[in-house]
Amino acid sequence: MNHRLFKESPFKTLISFHKLIETLEEIALSDVDYRSNYAKSLLKEIEHIPEFRTGIEDLAIITDNKKLIKNLLADLFPTALTNNEIKAVTIPFQNITFNYTKRFKKIVKNAGNFDLTIRDFNEDQFYVLSCILILNAYYKQNFDYNKPLFYDIPDANGVIYHYRILYNADFIEIYPLAEAPDLSSEDIDELMDNFGNVALWKEKFPLESWVLKGFGIISLFDATKESAISNLKSNLLRSKKDPEENDNTLENIFRSFFKIPDLRIGISLYNDEEKTFTKLPFEKAKMGSFILQNKTEVACCNAFLGCSLNKLLETQELFTISNVEAFAQIPGNENFAQILLEQNIKSCIFTPIAKEGKLLGVIELVSGTARQLNSINANNLNLILPNIVNTLERYNTDLQNQIEAVIQREYTAIHSSVYWKFKAEAQKYLQTNASNTNYNFKEIVFKEVYPLYGQIDINKSSEHRNNTVKEDLKNQLESILRIFEKSKSIRKIPLLEQQKFEIHSFLGELTKELKADTEQQIQNYIDKEIHPLLNNSIIDAEDQNLVASYFENLDIKTGLFYQARKQFDEAMAIVNKKMADVLDQEQNEAQSIFPHYYERFKTDGVEHNLYIGASITPAQPFNVMYLNNLRLWQLQTLCKMELEHHRLKKVLPYNLEVSSLILVFSSPISIRFRMDEKRFDVDGTYNARYEVVKKRIDKAHIKGTNERITQKEKITIVYSHQYEEVEYLKYIKFLQFKNILEPAIEQFEVEELQGVYGLKAIRIKVMNTDENLDTTYTYKELLSALD
Repeated sequence: MNHRLFKESPFKTLISFHKLIETLEEIALSDVDYRSNYAKSLLKEIEHIPEFRTGIEDLAIITDNKKLIKNLLADLFPTALTNNEIKAVTIPFQNITFNYTKRFKKIVKNAGNFDLTIRDFNEDQFYVLSCILILNAYYKQNFDYNKPLFYDIPDANGVIYHYRILYNADFIEIYPLAEAPDLSSEDIDELMDNFGNVALWKEKFPLESWVLKGFGIISLFDATKESAISNLKSNLLRSKKDPEENDNTLENIFRSFFKIPDLRIGISLYNDEEKTFTKLPFEKAKMGSFILQNKTEVACCNAFLGCSLNKLLETQELFTISNVEAFAQIPGNENFAQILLEQNIKSCIFTPIAKEGKLLGVIELVSGTARQLNSINANNLNLILPNIVNTLERYNTDLQNQIEAVIQREYTAIHSSVYWKFKAEAQKYLQTNASNTNYNFKEIVFKEVYPLYGQIDINKSSEHRNNTVKEDLKNQLESILRIFEKSKSIRKIPLLEQQKFEIHSFLGELTKELKADTEQQIQNYIDKEIHPLLNNSIIDAEDQNLVASYFENLDIKTGLFYQARKQFDEAMAIVNKKMADVLDQEQNEAQSIFPHYYERFKTDGVEHNLYIGASITPAQPFNVMYLNNLRLWQLQTLCKMELEHHRLKKVLPYNLEVSSLILVFSSPISIRFRMDEKRFDVDGTYNARYEVVKKRIDKAHIKGTNERITQKEKITIVYSHQYEEVEYLKYIKFLQFKNILEPAIEQFEVEELQGVYGLKAIRIKVMNTDENLDTTYTYKELLSALD
């Protein structure tokens, strides 16, 4: 456990046992022999440590005299209670503790490396409470600051226990030093009205201007399960069985707590994404909202109808009105005050419920009596807010889980850029009635979006795959022939020549183009004819090593040689993963250009689709400049992927070449989420041309030749219109200027495809240099360079 003292204090703290020593001196003079002798013995032991009486500032003295201190405090820490009481010596409100009871030691030990700090207790609170201690002890005031203090301590299993803290200050005395100002009654009254003004408290009680001498005793009791507020946690927002009874129980808890018989409670949830207050979405949740009245949701900017939301929304501070009728007389407050008065609200508190800085909702407490709710008793909410926060957070988590479940069930995993629309539809479903099996989910459509398609493809991947299959099969058959030649016992088998003939026939087939069933035929032959032969008991012991060596080279799953194919598969996986990683990493930055839909697929290479437009991100104004910027980003990203592949080639287990392709399509299209396929697709026959071009273009040839439009280490840009050519030539010249692309530019027409005519293409080669890999440019930079 770590000890941490607050840096600033009105006290100069001296840990002293002087009051206890004075008591021992009185006992030493008593007539009771056993008590007198005991006291004299202790006093003699502590004579050589004058700091025990004058005051200890060096904590090492305490550490070095633990046993003596334990004996000195024996009357206050009886041995018979050490396994029951949770008690130690301390200085009030500070974190230094020592002389623990055994139960306290066990709790601390189970907590591990843990800071024993008071819950929600900061340096400012420490300073002010220390000053209140002075006012009560020295100036004989009777300020009642009854905020319970707690330690939240984990056990060995990580379960958090909550312990209420009680202090005994009987062995402490407080007195001023020369620099301490003498406070007048006016000073004390000023402090009384300015609890939160820490600077004022420090002015009246300067740093270390008072002496706190002595020691305190801290006692803890386990309040984890005994807090009455647990009733609040079990009732808040419960929507099962009898919701009206639950709401009434919750209201009664608050009425008892505030001692206000006509107190009513409401709640409004906060939607951070849409900046709105919303009601509880479940039909059975009867708790209403005084902000929303009968509305389902209301924009935050309108919720208070002119009243300042800064405290509630931005700084997450509570908003109180002690007299609504007086509040209504202030210009700008009339509308909101009228709404409150119409609901017979004469005083109210609106308290933000936040977790780790995130606003979850607002608890609304209202009364039909003026001045019943105010900024003073509003502070009592601090006693129960942690439980409300935990309950509301759990409720919010449950709600989000249900929304996620609806989305996953009805739509599948969704990209973040379009998630908002799916979430809105799921929330509508839950608000209508989650048990309504006849609810028709709305198909999600985004209109007027611009598509961008690109791919980096592994060249001749099918040919490579077939070649590695043939190589493995050839090696396996030749390995079998070598066993036949070297094994004396196998050579005695009558059918051996027949087996050799069939193996040579298969080897002959492998010199030709691989047929669809060749691999399966050879595998069946080896499994049924060769392996039973090699496992036959007639094989001599001296030949077993040959056979064992052969079987060690077989793949466990297929029963075939898998060396060449393994190298190819590993190379393919490495290339695909690296290309996808580069694309995903760059895509994170691309979203900052303008939020857009993004999806990618791994095949024999990596393909990606982008869709950008106002319908996908309606909260931001869309301009075609963002499309241009994204096109430049796409070209740069493919350059990076080409360069990354060039780096990889040196370490790949199998040599693979790649080529890249971009399809330019300038007409906006509509995309619809297909409920049956759980994916987006173009919507309508008018937009289908884009998909047709995309599916047929990568295998196309240059018009009038047999040359494919894609080539290794080159990027091919396919387009239809002259203005698209002009646009991309600007990008290319810019990247040539940045030494990313080589100077040569190829331009040609693409052969006519079925249903697709008039396509043209530009082809450029990426410079095989590594220094450009981390370079990115914006569309604005491009325009500046071209100008």
